[in-house]
Amino acid sequence: MQLTIFGFGIAKDIIGGNTINIDLPETTSVAQLKDVLFEQYPDFKKLRSLAIAVNNEYAGDELLLRGQDDVVLIPPVSGG
Repeated sequence: MQLTIFGFGIAKDIIGGNTINIDLPETTSVAQLKDVLFEQYPDFKKLRSLAIAVNNEYAGDELLLRGQDDVVLIPPVSGG
């Protein structure tokens, strides 16, 4: 399946734009997606955390992804 993944904040900088397209096996979990991202974009390993939202909700590592899912990378945020 092919997923379009959206990045915000530093995640956008790491992937080099607003979106990336990644080809994944049909039964890919969020944890497996993170592994692919860490391999293809090693700078993600430097972040304290990287949350993934799927269809407007934070996703646990066990969630299985589908080709039509909206996937967003949410890096750690700071501010005041």
